[in-house]
Amino acid sequence: MNAPTHEVFGLPTAEPEEVGLSRPAIERLGKAMAREIAVGRAAGLSTLVARHGRVVHAGRFGRLRPGGPDMPVDAIFRIYSMTKPIVSVAAMTLVEEGRLLLSDPLAKYLPAFAAMKVGVERDGALELVPAKRPITIHDLMRHTSGLTYGFAGGSAVHRLVDEADIINASKPTAEQIDRLATLPLLRQPGEAWEYGLSTDVLGRVLEVVSGKSLGEFVAQRVLRPLGMVDTAFYTPPAKRDRLAEALSTDSLKAARIDRLDWSAPPPFEMAGTGLVSTIGDYARFLAMVVGGGALDGARVLGPRTLAYMVSDHLGPDIDRRNPYLVPGHGYGLGFAVRAEVGVAPTIGSIGEISWGGVSGAAFWVSPRDALFAIVMTHAPDHYLHFRQVFRNLVNAAIL
Repeated sequence: MNAPTHEVFGLPTAEPEEVGLSRPAIERLGKAMAREIAVGRAAGLSTLVARHGRVVHAGRFGRLRPGGPDMPVDAIFRIYSMTKPIVSVAAMTLVEEGRLLLSDPLAKYLPAFAAMKVGVERDGALELVPAKRPITIHDLMRHTSGLTYGFAGGSAVHRLVDEADIINASKPTAEQIDRLATLPLLRQPGEAWEYGLSTDVLGRVLEVVSGKSLGEFVAQRVLRPLGMVDTAFYTPPAKRDRLAEALSTDSLKAARIDRLDWSAPPPFEMAGTGLVSTIGDYARFLAMVVGGGALDGARVLGPRTLAYMVSDHLGPDIDRRNPYLVPGHGYGLGFAVRAEVGVAPTIGSIGEISWGGVSGAAFWVSPRDALFAIVMTHAPDHYLHFRQVFRNLVNAAIL
């Protein structure tokens, strides 16, 4: 189902041919998404494609939940790791104010991280060695802190993090982050890109610097200025009937990721994975990114700051070999950055920025093509499949 030809989610619309996209390819996109629903990979999903600031396609397919109503235009999805770019943008507003430096040691704000140890396995035993240098704010934002997720591997350090139950949102933020500081790092700070709890620690830093809860700070700096009215760290009871549900959450339960009903503000507002959102809200966030930090007269960041965020911050000396970072990509501050046309498993162009969540929600922005696209679903057992199929279909429409 295509959007009206005037405005959708507060953004102007266009016909595909007006912005250099193939109408048959856009129509093929819709048919492919309907087919994915028919074969049982998800209960339903929403899609959006915009080019040159104008929405070309806004589709809804399947059902909001198994056996439930048709997918509504304002469906609310748990976006998991698509939280990270939003929180990273909020963090950079403090950098622009001079209240936070990327070079600052983490221990300046969270003293519990002052003397971190790194876990090294030798002859079946875990040896703890001192960190060679402090973790910095820059490390948190580009995932080079050495912090990891417990489910991200099978090493002794992964097991310790998993047993510590850090991603339990029912426990207070400060308590969980202090517990994390007692655990060893997986790698030396600055040595490797390691997907993990870095952004959650950043969220606690933002609370300390701003004097506000993370939810209030992010709402003040990003959500309210952009009119993202359904994006929050919980779904209140009045909106619960719009919350998308999966056919299966077995994979999330196995990783101990999804254990709350999120109907009230959680004690731990997880900066890495905690937000819910709608495709319309996230479209407004990406329109701000494409607009160099501003949308509809509301400036969130300066254009130079935004450009800095979406540049590759890993460089040649940081090990980026990690299954959670797609081949052919680097990483900026909260966003993956495509470095090669080839190597990656999907069609694309150099300079694309992207990220996605374990639920199946994903986005990318192509500065070269003046295009952004979003898919939102709640299908954790097939999240990589949806991400790759959708990207290939949209790229095939670019003329």
